[in-house]
Amino acid sequence: MGAHPYAPAELDLPGYVPLQLSQLEILGVYLGTSVFVLLSVWLVSGRIRRLSKADRLLMCWWAFTGLTHLLIEGPFVFTPDFFSKNSPNFFDEVWKEYSKGDSRYVARDTATVTVEGITAVLEGPASLLAVYAIASGKSYSHILQFTVCLGQLYGCLVYFITAYLDGFNFWASPFYFWAYFIGANSSWVVIPTLIAARSWKRICAAIHQSEKVKTK
Repeated sequence: MGAHPYAPAELDLPGYVPLQLSQLEILGVYLGTSVFVLLSVWLVSGRIRRLSKADRLLMCWWAFTGLTHLLIEGPFVFTPDFFSKNSPNFFDEVWKEYSKGDSRYVARDTATVTVEGITAVLEGPASLLAVYAIASGKSYSHILQFTVCLGQLYGCLVYFITAYLDGFNFWASPFYFWAYFIGANSSWVVIPTLIAARSWKRICAAIHQSEKVKTK
């Protein structure tokens, strides 16, 4: 059993290769790239005059979350040996670092891999489609956003509930619990809830208006 920084201490990770990047380096690249994506989408969306500020913010969110699902979560799903690679890439290092807050990732827990797989393969492309739908004013924009939000909320529920049922013993320290397990995931609870409520109201209003037209 190789030495590792994860909990529980008896977790067996054959061939584990320690992190080669520091926490600051990993978070710096991730946060810097995220800010670049958000600013780029915000500036580009500003050229579409009919878009409201709310629409532009939604485009920023969907671009960010879509790329996160595809480029961050995707490699985790399809790289089962990420923790034992002798020449790890940046994404391998991201998941070795994040596993300090939830060792189910480095342990390749089947429920976690399944949730992340569905998220990366389905919700990632759907999120980027939402960017296009908002920018183009497509009629399916709110239905798409509502559907993806439900998927994200369902994934979060499974994620947190399975952690509770499995004993809540997956973080190296309280810091990683609050910073990674809670903090890094809170956005995918709060923001999808707000977007789903907004889209629900828009869908209901559109149906109501359509029914009024039919009865005239």
